[in-house]
Amino acid sequence: MSVRSSYEAGVPCWVDLSSPDVQASVAFYGEIFGWSAEMVDDPAAGGYGQFVHNGKRVAGVGPIMAEGMPPVWNVYVATEDAAVTADRVKNAGGTVVMEPMRVFDEGTMAVFQGGDGSFFSVWEAGNHKGAELVNEPGAFCWNELVTRDPEAATSFYTTVFGWTPKRTAMEGMTYTEWLVDDKSIAGMIEMSPNYPEGTPSHWATYFAVADLDATISKAQSLGATILIDSMDSPPGRFGMLIDPQGAALSVIQLTETA
Repeated sequence: MSVRSSYEAGVPCWVDLSSPDVQASVAFYGEIFGWSAEMVDDPAAGGYGQFVHNGKRVAGVGPIMAEGMPPVWNVYVATEDAAVTADRVKNAGGTVVMEPMRVFDEGTMAVFQGGDGSFFSVWEAGNHKGAELVNEPGAFCWNELVTRDPEAATSFYTTVFGWTPKRTAMEGMTYTEWLVDDKSIAGMIEMSPNYPEGTPSHWATYFAVADLDATISKAQSLGATILIDSMDSPPGRFGMLIDPQGAALSVIQLTETA
C-alpha cells in the first residue's frame, strides 16, 4: 500500500536528512524528486522541515545538529514506546545516543547505536504517524543495513525489535531480509571490500523513481557523485549516489510498486 496513515511497531516509518546546507538540499531534491519543502516556523524546531510529494509528507530535512556528524539520511523505526525500546537497546548491548524526547505534539523520538555500530532512530507516533506515501516514485521504498558485523547486527536487531531474519544466497553473498509478521520490512548485507576503509556500519535508504537513467543523469548534472549508475536487482534497477551536500542514498526503478 503506497498511502499510509499508520505503521506497525518494528517497521521503518520515516526518513530524514541531516544536511550542512538545508536550502541547497531542498533545491537538489526538489529537482530530482519533484519535492517541495514545508519548513517549521517555530525556532524550537531547529530549522527542521518536511519534504512533500503530491500533497503527502514523504521525508524530513534539517541541519546537522551534532558536531562531527556527517551528512546522512536517517532511518526511523516505529515503536509503541520509545522508553521501552531504549531499555531493550541497553540490554542488547547498544548505546542510547539520545534519550526519548517529545517533539511538540508530533511524537517522541530517540537515537541509538546498534551492537554492530550502526546508528538508527525510533519514532513513537503522536500527531505525526510517519511517511504518508511510500513504495512509489518520489517516496522511500526500502531501508538496508550495510554492516561490518552481520552476526552482531542480527543478535541486536532481533532482540530490540523482534525481527526475524530470512537469509538468501545471492551471487557469492548472503542477503538478509528482516521480517515482521512474515512481511519483509528491511534488508541487511555485509559490507563489501569496495567500500572505503573505515566506512562504518550504516543504514541506507532507497527512493523509488520512475526513470532511473533520467534521475541519475539529473543528479549528476546538479553536482551529485555517482557511485553506481545502474545495477540489476530482483526489485528493479538501482543506482547509488552522494548528493552535493555529502549524503549517500540509493534510487531504484521498481519493476512493480507495493
